[in-house]
Amino acid sequence: MSKGYDFIIIGGGTAGSVLAGRLTEDASVNVLLLEAGGSDRHPYYHLPAGFAKMTKGIGSWGWETVPQRNMQNKVFRYTQAKVIGGGSSINAQVYTRGNAQDYDDWRQMGCDGWSYEDVLPYFRKAEDNETYDNRYHGKGGPVGVSEPRAPLPVCEAYFEAARAVGIPRNRDINGETQEGACFYQLTQKDGRRSSAAMAYVTPNRHRANLTVRLAAQVRRIVVDKGHATGVEMMDGTRIAAGREVLLCSGAVGSPRLLQLSGIGPADHLSDLGIDVVFDQPQIGENLQDHLDLYCIAELRGPYSYDRYAKPHWAAIAGLRYLLGRRGPVASSLFETGGFWYVNPDARSPDIQMHLGLGTGIEHGVAAMPQGGVTLNSCYLRPRSRGTVRLQSADPAKAPLIDPNYLQDPMDREMSIRGLKLTQEILSQEALSKYILAERLPGPDVQTEQDYFDFICQHSKTSHHCAGTCRMGGDPGAVVDTRLRFNGIAGLRIVDNSIMPSVVSSNTNAAALMIGEKAADMIKADHGMGTGVGQGLSPTTRGAA
Repeated sequence: MSKGYDFIIIGGGTAGSVLAGRLTEDASVNVLLLEAGGSDRHPYYHLPAGFAKMTKGIGSWGWETVPQRNMQNKVFRYTQAKVIGGGSSINAQVYTRGNAQDYDDWRQMGCDGWSYEDVLPYFRKAEDNETYDNRYHGKGGPVGVSEPRAPLPVCEAYFEAARAVGIPRNRDINGETQEGACFYQLTQKDGRRSSAAMAYVTPNRHRANLTVRLAAQVRRIVVDKGHATGVEMMDGTRIAAGREVLLCSGAVGSPRLLQLSGIGPADHLSDLGIDVVFDQPQIGENLQDHLDLYCIAELRGPYSYDRYAKPHWAAIAGLRYLLGRRGPVASSLFETGGFWYVNPDARSPDIQMHLGLGTGIEHGVAAMPQGGVTLNSCYLRPRSRGTVRLQSADPAKAPLIDPNYLQDPMDREMSIRGLKLTQEILSQEALSKYILAERLPGPDVQTEQDYFDFICQHSKTSHHCAGTCRMGGDPGAVVDTRLRFNGIAGLRIVDNSIMPSVVSSNTNAAALMIGEKAADMIKADHGMGTGVGQGLSPTTRGAA
């Protein structure tokens, strides 16, 4: 093998970036961060509105799902980041953690040490919150968390419309109570995206014990006598890991690489001609995601950011941003929304909404020629479970991604209820000054079958995939509660794939927390200290 390292991190996404920054706080260990994607030098990665470009273009691997058998064989574009920082470099920067009960449910499922009270300190540790410093929020952490800098008057009208249907305003949905309509806080600092790469990696590239390699695709994890000893790159080069291999490639990438390494369901691997290193049937199982539906309304005038798609208005928007970090370029475009109920018996909010200040923002979503707004909804606790499998032993081939959307009838019913709730909100008097007419679903969609047919055409992923390398206290779990792989020493998984159930919100903040908590566990397991109270150096805190 070539030069070895104490820790090899596979995947420079959100959690992998956190590990790189935190583990190298100890100068006595050497860390190699391998990222299959490229650099984040392109300016769109740092402009808040740039996510609309990057998710459709160079920021994504361009993968798709298999035809969804419970949605009339619809194929979904399934965005997976192809850049250092992972999803945090291309997402809409919405900072939501889920509901406290989500983590208490994990504990009740056997994940000791992962209750809400257990994970809250790690959410706080990651934050440099410009607004709050209290029981729920922290200042001085690496990740900038800030208020929207570019809301529009239609946002306030949305709050009034939500109130008219019984949804109160909530100033902090990451605080004591999740329910209510809100401005989301955003992973931004000084009007720029605060990705995990910019918060944890870039400020620390000078550290002699941190090596970062981009466009570095791992062929397989090397396992010798039940111990992960390193990685093999695509060119056949092997790199040794003296302490641990840390797999951080996400809910799709992590099970994919494990299976390419001969670690996974034995029957599936054998069928593809892959030598079985370790039979673990749960790898790639338990895939969960939030199905995103949307209601689109045409506006009476230029009340959204749609007009800035035209070249001369785009130039004006760029100038406004350069002069004051304001305007549409400073907007994530989805910074307004909230949490509410469509099932009156739900234990906590079961629907999340995002108000898009335009149309056609994401791939496959219709655009209004005269401008409009989009109100998305997603059912937060799907019962359907899917899989990630290989289509071939060839690592150049895309994986078979099957979220299995709407397999459970409850998911279908609750999703349609959420769509109807967005229609009800947009129809309120408070928004009549702005909205000319609802265009999608529109008046022709009336029956339950109409709604189902509509969502089989007009829906997308919420980009919240999780669960494919499930954590648990039971022998069948892929990783234990310290995220160590059950059955192979020296291998740990640190990303959203370890979630036993997907959290009730966007998932990037949870990935930050998982990375922070894992870093402390790794330090403790190797006698490096817990890292509590250390943080990054004052000169690099909150770097963006």
